[in-house]
Parts: sequence; structure tokens; C-alpha cells
Amino acid sequence: MTGTDGGPADGDALAADDAAFRRYLLAKRTVDDRALDRRLVGTLRERLADRAAARDGPLRVLEVGAGVGTMIARLIDWEVLPPGETRYVAVDRDPDALAGLGPFLREWAAERDAPTSIDDGGSGDDALVVETDERTVRVEPVAADAVAHAEAQAGESDALIGMALLDVLGLDRLDPLLDALAPGGTYYFPITFDGGTRFRPARPDDRAIEDLYHRHMDEKPGGNSRAGGAALARLREADGSDLLGVAGSDWVVRPADGEAGYPSDEAFFLRHILDTVEAAVGEVIADGGDPIPISAADLDAWHDIRRGQVDSGTLVYLTHQLDLIGRVDGDGGV
Repeated sequence: MTGTDGGPADGDALAADDAAFRRYLLAKRTVDDRALDRRLVGTLRERLADRAAARDGPLRVLEVGAGVGTMIARLIDWEVLPPGETRYVAVDRDPDALAGLGPFLREWAAERDAPTSIDDGGSGDDALVVETDERTVRVEPVAADAVAHAEAQAGESDALIGMALLDVLGLDRLDPLLDALAPGGTYYFPITFDGGTRFRPARPDDRAIEDLYHRHMDEKPGGNSRAGGAALARLREADGSDLLGVAGSDWVVRPADGEAGYPSDEAFFLRHILDTVEAAVGEVIADGGDPIPISAADLDAWHDIRRGQVDSGTLVYLTHQLDLIGRVDGDGGV
């Protein structure tokens, strides 16, 4: 819905505040943790281990839309990155999001149960070296367009990761993005939005707001409210690519069992989502065109009610998404 490489939704007041947007990226970490399909995570773990064992030098991972670096921490915590050395290039077109990568990783390392240290890369760049008992991960943040970077580094990566990316990237850019992979490399596109947005308890205007929200996504350059299914079809039929697995990774955000409110910082996450939806639907209403089934006043009322439900700990939010994993052969393209 708001992949970091694609940037925040247009007009989103929270996203206009760099610190608030970084907080949103951190707040959704626990939401993503629950959603990610662990079977496909296991497939990624096995493929990275096999790749590391078969090559000289460090494993090479490219993440596009890396944001503040939550995937890096997750891959270490979940022991997905193999023991040994990894060169991890974290690309995001938003330098303000990347500015939060170092602070996040340092805080994560300080709070981690196992011994973990973070040092400057020592080469005069912005790299950070994460050291654990078994792993050395050199993290290199790069503020750049994902496809432009992939084309400049064609054939160099053992793995390509893009979370919440394909619904904002545009599938016409998928081929050059995959060119970053070396033959036999692995691509992993988790949390790929696929056309489902639900709020509970239901309200009369929900369907109209969902339709207009998805319409706004589809009208943005590269946007696709059905990206998960479209990417699945494209990767299944493509020459030079083998789709190894697909699974659902729906977001489900609800009040914590037996507690008041939501776990972690997920109330903030929900407020960001509501503001994103309101901004997007508001733009469609303002633009006019085809008959619009609701008014700006209807949208304001809906938003106020939903905000109140977050405050009272009664709102439930669900989206439908897909995780996809596969490998490239030959020259690495689709």
C-alpha cells in the first residue's frame, strides 16, 4: 500500500513529516512480522545458505525500498542470512527514510538479546557493519531509484528483496529490476498488495471508500491495486524465471487479546493508514470525473468515526497481500 521505494501516498499529512513517516515504518514492523509467510521465509533461508556455501566471498543481497532497515534486523533475528559475511545493499529513493536506518539498527542492536555490535564501515562511506556471533553484515544504504541502481549493478546480486514494492513500482519495471540478479539468484517480494482493504466493524460507506482508494492507487504512475495477482501471473509465465512459491500475507491489525488498545505502536500505524486513505479518496473526490458515490463530508465523517475507533481500541483493519519467491536463470531477466 505504501511501499517505501514508491514513497508515501500523495497528500498524506503524516508522510509529509519525515520523523512521523519513519515512525510509521517502525510501527508496521510487528504487523509485517505476523503477516509474512514463514514457509516462504524458510525457502529464502535455504536458498541463501546454499548460495553462500557455493561461492567465494560475501553473499550479496540487494533490498529495494529498504526504508529504515527493519528487514535487515528481521533477517538476522530469524537467522535467514547465513553465517559468515553478507554485503547488504539497502536502496530507497527516499533519503529521509534511509536516514533512519542507522539509528534504528543501533537501537535494535542495543536491545537484542544476543551480543550484537554495529560499527562504521571504515571506508569513508555510510556503510554500517553489523556483527553477531555468527554473522558479519555490511549494510550499505543507497538513495537511488531502484531500477536505475539495478541496471547499474546488473548481474551482481545473489538475492533481491522488495517488500510492499510491486504495487507502487509498476510491473513494466520488473524485468530491469530482476537484471540485478546473478544467474541462479533469488527474488523475494513479500507483502505485495492484492486488492483487499477492510475495516471492521463495517460502515455503510466502506465499499465506496475502498473502491475510490483502489482507484487512486491504479491512477498513480506505477500503481496497481491488484499487483499481487498480476505479478504472480507474470512470474509464472515468464521465460528465464522459476516461481518457487506464493502464499498469502494478509495484514490483520486488531486490539491485543486481554489488553486495552493495540500491541506495540500499531495504533499509530492505524492512524497513518486512515490518513492515507482519507488523503487518497479526497483527491479522487476533488478531481471529479466519473460519478462519485460519496461526498467530501461523507469521507470526513467516516474518517472521524474510524479515528475514534482507534482511540477506543475497537477498530480492526485487514488487507489482502501475497508473498512471492523465485529464481532467475540464464542472464537473470524475466
